[in-house]
Amino acid sequence: MKPKKNPKADLRKKSNLFLSFGLIMALLASLLLIEWKTYDKEKIASQQVYLDALEDEEIPITELANTPPPKPPVIPDVIDVIENDPELKEDEIESTEISLEDIVEPEEIVEPKTDEEAETVPFILIEDVPIFPGCESLNDNAARKTCMSEKITTYVNKNFNKELGSELGLSGVNRITILFQINTEGEIVNIQARAPHAKLEEEAVRVIKSLPKMQPGKQRGKPVNVNYALPIIFQVQN
Repeated sequence: MKPKKNPKADLRKKSNLFLSFGLIMALLASLLLIEWKTYDKEKIASQQVYLDALEDEEIPITELANTPPPKPPVIPDVIDVIENDPELKEDEIESTEISLEDIVEPEEIVEPKTDEEAETVPFILIEDVPIFPGCESLNDNAARKTCMSEKITTYVNKNFNKELGSELGLSGVNRITILFQINTEGEIVNIQARAPHAKLEEEAVRVIKSLPKMQPGKQRGKPVNVNYALPIIFQVQN
């Protein structure tokens, strides 16, 4: 006769549960072993810090000096009365109020002119070229430049002393270089001349200084100084 098994005594139903529980316990034990640390007792003892007892700080006692109280003011027994002197004049205090006559209208205010140095521009770069007398009718800036150069060349050829070469005993071709400036008033200033002979330089300066007054050149609408260079070829025929 076969013995009957009790279904409650069957342990296979909970085998998975026991397996999971066993794995968890094994993992916990492994983690504890990995994280387990040990320390050398001698090293721990050598790294201890010993603090001495703090000494009591002595606080100095501040004593207030016994200063006597201030003496009361002395009141004189007799008070002298000084009579007014009629010859003495009192100081007059001027009034700080503004009179209506001192009020200035905004249009009457004139800004002071600042002494600013005018800009200097070469002749080839000037926006509005200086206008030589006789070139006023030209509106094109390039045409005015050409007109001015032609007028200055004609003026110098007409007024230069051509007999000066033979008087100085010069021969051949003599080159004269003249540099001058047309200022903001249209006047000729800062004349410089270079020539083979000092007399030629003096004559060149004399002729350039006698040029007529021009209308000043302008850069961005403001009058400026304009530098001008003029080469002169003076040929002496033997």
